[in-house]
Amino acid sequence: MKLDILAIGAHPDDVELGCGATLAKEISKGKKVGIIDLTRGELGTRGTAETRDEESAESAKILGVVLRTNMEFADGFFVNDKRHQIELIKMIRKYKPEIVLCNAIDDRHIDHGKGSKLVSDACFLSGLLKIDTKIEDDDNWQEPWRPKHVYHYIQWKNIEPDFVVDVSGFMDKKMKAVLAYKTQFFDAKSKEPETPISSKNFTDSIEYRARDLGRLIGVEHGEGFTTERYVAVDSLYNLK
Repeated sequence: MKLDILAIGAHPDDVELGCGATLAKEISKGKKVGIIDLTRGELGTRGTAETRDEESAESAKILGVVLRTNMEFADGFFVNDKRHQIELIKMIRKYKPEIVLCNAIDDRHIDHGKGSKLVSDACFLSGLLKIDTKIEDDDNWQEPWRPKHVYHYIQWKNIEPDFVVDVSGFMDKKMKAVLAYKTQFFDAKSKEPETPISSKNFTDSIEYRARDLGRLIGVEHGEGFTTERYVAVDSLYNLK
């Protein structure tokens, strides 16, 4: 299956928090979107790897993505090395996305920056002819494939975006997808330990960040991204 967009996150819920509304908007336009989680989030303070699996599956249904898979890399301990790069290259070549969305380039959680660089490097290497890869149950060598664009969503830190996507009308779906992770976010009745993302303030911040980015571009809600290269347009009139 060829994808238009492949969104990748270090942990289940990274994608929903960072670019859930953007994905929902593109899916509404008929784009084929998939999600890859690098880890199962097994080191998370709240919930378990099993509950995260269930929650990520439910969230994927809400967003309407055509596939979601987990690389099962070690939460907290995966590294940007040849072994991890090759496994991601296999996925990039399998799904041939035009656009890849991935973790913030720098963030509070160490996996986010690591995941960002790992995905970026794998996207470049995936286009090299002399890297040979095969996937299970297929005797054929994969063809090289390099996504046209790699964009990084914004997470905990208020990184200044290079561009902002108008996601007005899609925040409700984003919030439903985020809150499918019932073990992770604010619940007044929960007896689990508090974490930086389990507060009501954090849940509220998802909305007010989107409103603030929307304000900056003159719309109701926005999601911000950074890019590794210049964004090219045919005309000044393509810029809003």
